[in-house]
Amino acid sequence: MPPFNFKEIQDKLSHSLRPWQRSFQFWVRAVDIYTGYKAFQVRVSFVKDVQKQEAMWEQQHELAAQKIYAMCSELGGFFLKIAQIVGKPDLAPAAWVRRLVTLCDQAPATPFEAVQLVLERELGRSIGDIFESFDVYPLGSASIAQVHRARFRGDNSDVVVKVQHPGVQDLMMTDIRNLQAFAYYLQKTDIMFDLLSVTKEMEKQIGYEFDFTREGDAMERIRQFLYKNNKKSPVVVPRLLHDMVTRKVLVMEYIDGTPILNLGDEIAKRGINPGGKIAAAAKQ
Repeated sequence: MPPFNFKEIQDKLSHSLRPWQRSFQFWVRAVDIYTGYKAFQVRVSFVKDVQKQEAMWEQQHELAAQKIYAMCSELGGFFLKIAQIVGKPDLAPAAWVRRLVTLCDQAPATPFEAVQLVLERELGRSIGDIFESFDVYPLGSASIAQVHRARFRGDNSDVVVKVQHPGVQDLMMTDIRNLQAFAYYLQKTDIMFDLLSVTKEMEKQIGYEFDFTREGDAMERIRQFLYKNNKKSPVVVPRLLHDMVTRKVLVMEYIDGTPILNLGDEIAKRGINPGGKIAAAAKQ
């Protein structure tokens, strides 16, 4: 008779309960934000001064933005995608945009031990056999995957290794279904807009993002098109290492660059007048 493994049973139980715990956290936070706005609508209706109303709305949006930011950053997964989508100037109150735009590449990182398991299972070899060096800390982490800088054995150039967070697909599908239920309620009670269809389309599109072989094919097609139709391509697309692409791992050449959100700082660092023509062209 095999020995009783309490840790294994505990891990399986924790994994099975995770979607329920996640759903509970979402609904507690969503109801708090929603009821906060409903109570505010009643309160602001008693104020007749338009300017005072606008100031009150701004305060309410700031308060809600803090709560939405906390929910998205702490739950991660699909809610980081929501933050990236909602954090656009034409889609949400300005207070939301200012707060959510900072979440684009700041998802919680998966511990290196878990990354190593995914990599070795997908590539069929140990990290030590493949790479001469592999940065334990990621360059960045997003909702579906994170990226690490590495170098192959016997090579003198760096590569970027994109690795999918373990279990992220199941969690994101749970998130989407919760959001769809909330969207359905909102469009029945408060919003004259088909939010449910929007969330269903998001479910369809995000489903494609879990297959990195599909992403790799798209990168290669774009790269070939740009290089074929331009003497000097206006966009640099990283070169793929085709024998290092699976559904959950994607390896490409390393290209040094500046995140677009840091463009203003980079312009200032180079001594370019932020109000000048060069800065205006770069921003455009």
